[in-house]
Amino acid sequence: MKTYDVIVIGGSYAGMAAALQLVRARRSVLIIDAGKRRNRAASHSHGFLTQDGTDPAVIASTARAQLQAYPTLSWVDDLVVEASGSRDGFIVRCAAGETHAARRLLLAIGVSDTLPDVSGLAERWGTSVFHCPYCHGYELQQGRIGVIAAGPMSIHQAQLLPEWGSVTFLTNGVVALDEPMLQDLTARGVTVEDTRIDRIEADADLLLADGRRLSFAGLFTAPRNAPSTSIAKDLGCALTETPMGTQIQTSETKESSISGVFACGDAARVPHSVSLAVADGAWAGAQIHRSLVWPES
Repeated sequence: MKTYDVIVIGGSYAGMAAALQLVRARRSVLIIDAGKRRNRAASHSHGFLTQDGTDPAVIASTARAQLQAYPTLSWVDDLVVEASGSRDGFIVRCAAGETHAARRLLLAIGVSDTLPDVSGLAERWGTSVFHCPYCHGYELQQGRIGVIAAGPMSIHQAQLLPEWGSVTFLTNGVVALDEPMLQDLTARGVTVEDTRIDRIEADADLLLADGRRLSFAGLFTAPRNAPSTSIAKDLGCALTETPMGTQIQTSETKESSISGVFACGDAARVPHSVSLAVADGAWAGAQIHRSLVWPES
């Protein structure tokens, strides 16, 4: 069995950015990707310099094509179901049954989103329901914006989003606002709606439990995140809690608590965006290379 310098688990933006640094250092890299980008429902990516407004699928396919021009890059379309071993001797097993070996592992596995239990929300996630105003706020053209409470971070969204339009904060029985917070939101021009949401219709219409219909240009919510697979936990990597959910704990060099296992992208940092994932991946790739050059460090 060939032993790669690095196996990258997850071939989205962070994983590919890391791989690019490594193949340019002429290291052998295997990317294993299950093909489920977190932003696969979005038709446009925003806030990424030189790629503003580009279909994120085009960004991903262009990156893959550029990577595959390097002779030390290999790619497997599959899901990693098991990883084991230690520094300089890791083994990963894929759903199709193949196994692969590497000296280092990079977990660029992304996250899963736990969305509010509102009928119609999941079907609109990434198209008319969003989490990042920097990615999607401008395109709402300063129209009406609804913020659906999912937890404490939703209050932060309600405070921030008036920069992009007229905001209604729908507490939906999830958060209770004290008087100082109500005063703060009112001062920012935010309308607070406590009636529960029955369902979402059309693009971004909310039908409330009392029969009223509120129409918006777009909706925002703050889902809880967790690594998209259990690979990090199975390897013994320490996890940490953030206001947005659970992520893989890493050092400044992007190494996890397990020697030789690194992590980057949404699963290992907050906040989340394509540009931040690319930057995090590029740094992780350089740091993995350094660990191969100076293995004693």
